[in-house]
Amino acid sequence: MNKTLLTAALAASFLAAPAAQAQAIPGAIVAVADIDRVTAECTACKSAIATLRSQAQSFESRRTTLGNQIQTEGQSLQTAVNALGGKEPDAALKARVTAFQTKQQNAAQELERTQTQLQRNQQYIQQQVAAKLGPIYQQVMQRRGANILVDSNVTLATANTLDVTNDVLAALNAALPSIATTAPAQTQTTPQSR
Repeated sequence: MNKTLLTAALAASFLAAPAAQAQAIPGAIVAVADIDRVTAECTACKSAIATLRSQAQSFESRRTTLGNQIQTEGQSLQTAVNALGGKEPDAALKARVTAFQTKQQNAAQELERTQTQLQRNQQYIQQQVAAKLGPIYQQVMQRRGANILVDSNVTLATANTLDVTNDVLAALNAALPSIATTAPAQTQTTPQSR
């Protein structure tokens, strides 16, 4: 019987130990920030967005130019092929068709490379901003005594006294005076030989 009581007492002490060791979680002190506004209004962000917009406009202009060139040349070749009336094209026309197909492929590859670079540039800008914002969030939370920071765009309603958007924006402007708008070249990884 004593052995049974001792076993029961030990079991009870093991079950009670985690509850005794657990610490109470402090009450939530929430702050909110409009991150969309921060990333749209920071000085370096505005400059980076303008540069990215310019890059996109250049891409669209180049795509239009190449498209017009390809279309004009394609129509010219189609007219020449139609004029043959089903006869076999001569060597010169075959060479023009081959050159045209090469030009089409080169144009498509150029546009794909440029579009990929634009996407990489946008991601690179976002990475730079995000890298600065993480520590800024912590600093603002500590300075304002908050233990939770929530994007105001995902809340239903908040009191104006909880808004730390201006604090985050000012800190980002100080921490990020400029943003590189061209992503570094991708490194080519080669499979390791065994």
